[in-house]
Amino acid sequence: MKKIAESVKQMLPTLTPLEAPEGMTKEEMTEIFYKMSLIREFDSSVKDLWMAGEIYGLAHSYVGAEAIGVGACMNLEKTDFISSTHRGHGHTIAKGGDVKAMMAELYGKYEGSNKGKGGSMHIADIGIGMLGATGIVGSGMPTAVGAALTSDVLDNGSVAVCFHGDGGTNQGVWHESMNLAAAWNLPCIFLTENNHLAIKTKLNESSKETELYKRAIGYGIEGIAIDGFNVFEVYKTMKYAVEKARNGGGPTLVEARFVRILGHFVADDQKYRDPQEEIDAWTADPVRRIKEYLYTRTDMFTQEEVDQIAADARAKVDEAIEYARHECTEPPADSLYTDIYANNEVIL
Repeated sequence: MKKIAESVKQMLPTLTPLEAPEGMTKEEMTEIFYKMSLIREFDSSVKDLWMAGEIYGLAHSYVGAEAIGVGACMNLEKTDFISSTHRGHGHTIAKGGDVKAMMAELYGKYEGSNKGKGGSMHIADIGIGMLGATGIVGSGMPTAVGAALTSDVLDNGSVAVCFHGDGGTNQGVWHESMNLAAAWNLPCIFLTENNHLAIKTKLNESSKETELYKRAIGYGIEGIAIDGFNVFEVYKTMKYAVEKARNGGGPTLVEARFVRILGHFVADDQKYRDPQEEIDAWTADPVRRIKEYLYTRTDMFTQEEVDQIAADARAKVDEAIEYARHECTEPPADSLYTDIYANNEVIL
């Protein structure tokens, strides 16, 4: 791997070498790399499609954070829950979402995962436990706590993972949610995706203590800081946190540190940022790191095999785009109120 630039190293003091967990199979590593590649290809395409005017509304890229979503969700069952942010594409794919239905949703088509009504910022897939993306910072937190409370009451063994950014940690609802989850010992993991920027506000401009995992002590729960560019470290840490939650050990706060590679949203020109930061961040690119690891550090993969996995991900996204463009339909007028009101009741 290339030497990590100083500007990135300062933001990632925990940057660690890749090392697969003992006993991880080739099939598991293949799934990890495929899903990370699928997220990268999907969100790279979304930016291009938005710029071309094919997708409407705002969209926010998960490029650079692939290791966090995939490393976390590899430890979850279909019956487990996640709550998301405005960067919901990566979380949905990591949890097992269908990219064809997702792309159709972004195109506003009836065959989309939310029948064209959610779009990018409100994409959801309840069938796989993805409780929804949201444009309101922090609003997914009580949703995750509610899912964890449901699990506790029903005693069904499921857990909830609350994805959120560093900007969300200064929302009142973050503290309220964590306090309640801790007080009731709920099976909820709070996963902070710390990219050091809340749109353009640097973390040290809004928080005196920038090591966010330390806030856990105020709620009497465990806090852990990890390298968010290292999918294996995310996997191992979340495996521990998920198993602890399933077994009655309560919440954990996990701070996954990385650097936002692209802008806040698809049209962000990042004039507020030193251009060198973006260049430097690519040196820690999690997708490239895992790709190189598989064929240089293990004896399970050839470079040709790894290249084929990446090509399969690209082909899957291309197929999804063609499906949304040419095979999907506009929502019919009589579906206007469907899924809006309980029991489809409309009060005029």
